[in-house]
Amino acid sequence: MCGFVGFLNEEPNDIENNKVIRDMADKIVHRGPDMDDYYVDGDVSLGFRRLSIIDLDGGSQPITNEDGTKVLVFNGEIYNFQ
Repeated sequence: MCGFVGFLNEEPNDIENNKVIRDMADKIVHRGPDMDDYYVDGDVSLGFRRLSIIDLDGGSQPITNEDGTKVLVFNGEIYNFQ
């Protein structure tokens, strides 16, 4: 199972929040050694550690919508996706 970390940013310091979220994700590298990625803004910090099982090439997360107003992290399987 992939690993997720996150917190609400009390201070809008992107540099410090970026370091904290990366350190948190490093603590759960065993949950997802195949990829890591992050989302940090003034309100929230999200981190994702990926364990590749089915879609080995895709699956980068966190995912944002077209205009960047929504952010999603997800672990699961979507049946009939093709």
